[in-house]
Amino acid sequence: MTNVSWDRVWLGADLATMDEAGGIGHVPDAALAMRDGRIAWVGTREQLQATSWSAAVVTDARGLWITPGLIECHTHLVYAGDRSNEFAARLRGATYEDISRAGGGIVSTMRATRAASEDELLAQSLPRAQALASEGVTTLEVKSGYGLDLTSELKMLRVAQRLGEQLGIDVVKTFLGAHALPPEFANRHDDYVRHVCDDMLPAVTAERLADAADVFCERIAFTREQTERVFERASSLGLKLRLHADQLSDGSGGEIAARFGAQSADHLEYASDTSLQLMAHSGVVAGLLPGAFYYLRETRLPPIEKMRALGVQMAVSTDCNPGTSPIASLLLAMNMACVLFRMTAAEVLRGVTINAARALGLGEDRGMLRAGMRADLAIWKLRHPEQLCAEVGTHRPIEVVKTKR
Repeated sequence: MTNVSWDRVWLGADLATMDEAGGIGHVPDAALAMRDGRIAWVGTREQLQATSWSAAVVTDARGLWITPGLIECHTHLVYAGDRSNEFAARLRGATYEDISRAGGGIVSTMRATRAASEDELLAQSLPRAQALASEGVTTLEVKSGYGLDLTSELKMLRVAQRLGEQLGIDVVKTFLGAHALPPEFANRHDDYVRHVCDDMLPAVTAERLADAADVFCERIAFTREQTERVFERASSLGLKLRLHADQLSDGSGGEIAARFGAQSADHLEYASDTSLQLMAHSGVVAGLLPGAFYYLRETRLPPIEKMRALGVQMAVSTDCNPGTSPIASLLLAMNMACVLFRMTAAEVLRGVTINAARALGLGEDRGMLRAGMRADLAIWKLRHPEQLCAEVGTHRPIEVVKTKR
């Protein structure tokens, strides 16, 4: 029998492979091997005994659970300043739209972000990224969108890249120039969209600073037609697409995402049946963001039951941002998704692993414990992974294994 040589083997762990339709793929008394940064073998310890193998490191993992490294697929965590004053205003009854129209919201953060140097912006953003990484996040999506001019948008994307380098995690960078209308383009939405398409997107792609483009398609932001123009231009430049869709009203965002082959449509509280049907048919992942629902004290739930019935894949994220979801804890967002959105623990665990990977176009590479996938692992002292959803502020991984590129 040929001897197989591996870099490391874990023996006796419980695995949550996520390699199971709708479930977590529990493998008890398991063995997992890695080699050259990839998962090389997955099975039970009994099955491993029939194999001739050796490993540089063998770890007794009895009493531990191994999950894929968690994937945070929607954040705005690179920004300067804070908007705690808006939190206080909402407590007095102000709505998101009231604050935005009064010059607060995204434009308020834009001013602070433009004023910050790149190093200052990194220093302010790093603690948020560190908090997520400490919870087992190995892949992190970060959007721009608080610069709203070319210089500042590029600065934000460079900071996002530096976060990944400093923390040793993968950062997926999304250009969100069409996030809000900057003051210098007041009442000139079409001119600003033209600037995004003709100037900003080509510069961002020329410097290879973004993996995808996103648009805030909403009545207080950008129309369907303006969104489509940005998507057409971004797609022509080779960028993947994501969309802020149907958060405050039904703007047919899910339909737009499906028609353009976007990887995800996020928020979706007001998504229509037609949009969801098209998303299911096109494989667009629904990005569910309970933090924003919570902070805005919304009452209209995303249509979870309809998504289940149609087979729409659901990802869960913090939406970490300065105003409407200042949360840098994916584990807290997981609890919120269960309690507020009435998702099952299995749905949420899949929502921060394999479905989050799919939302970033990475489902063939990570998010599951399967031979050939990246060996991005989170190792936990748990009786069951459902505890990660049920018990807030209690759990951190005892080890995170991150594949280096």
